[in-house]
Amino acid sequence: MKHLTSLGATACLARGGGLMGVRHDGHVGQLDWDHNAYYHRLLLRQLPRTCERVLDVGCGTGAFAAKLADRADHVDALDRSPEMILAARQAAPDNVTCVLADVMRDPLPGDCYDAIVSVTALHHMPLDRALQRLSAALRPGGVLAAVALPRGDLPHELPAELLAGVGYRLFGAIFAGLRGAGHGDWYALPPSHEATPKVLDPPLTTRQVRQHATTVLPGSRVRRLIYWRYLLVWQRSPRANVA
Repeated sequence: MKHLTSLGATACLARGGGLMGVRHDGHVGQLDWDHNAYYHRLLLRQLPRTCERVLDVGCGTGAFAAKLADRADHVDALDRSPEMILAARQAAPDNVTCVLADVMRDPLPGDCYDAIVSVTALHHMPLDRALQRLSAALRPGGVLAAVALPRGDLPHELPAELLAGVGYRLFGAIFAGLRGAGHGDWYALPPSHEATPKVLDPPLTTRQVRQHATTVLPGSRVRRLIYWRYLLVWQRSPRANVA
């Protein structure tokens, strides 16, 4: 799955917001920061307590796969971009296997995962087919968890949009100050950001994603996250039969 990182700031511009200062040419402002990295910890909290094998769909340069490697015995990191997989292989820990493949067309590396996770890749796929394919590769009790980009849903999500606009600048200033003081990278955008295509028009709102997900995977949970993402989580029944 080609990892097409999409800044929520760019999405806001596409919805007519213009709050964030990230231009369509990919220029990064001083207060811009990486929403995807910000939600890594949220995804990690969705993992089962014990993970033998995890699949990272749309792994990009492997930043999240490296974090998963601390929680799982083995990680399969999958992406359909040769450039991304090359970068991921250069940084991958020993227990991460980087696979060049299209998740919707090619055989998956495994078929009995404890968890399947994805960061800003799900909105690039036909949602119903993707959920069916990925959920079928989970072991009984396994978890599917994804953070992805929704289409804007105004005026329904106006309060969230306003809060995000204010919080983005506030957090950007705090993170920039911490980086400037030498206290770590604090969600700095990766060097690969400017070369990565941006999605300006995701197909589904969070409400529409919820409708699709609960139909395809009853019991799934979908919620809007503040910084222009949604979280989808589903757990396969521990009593499910494995084909």
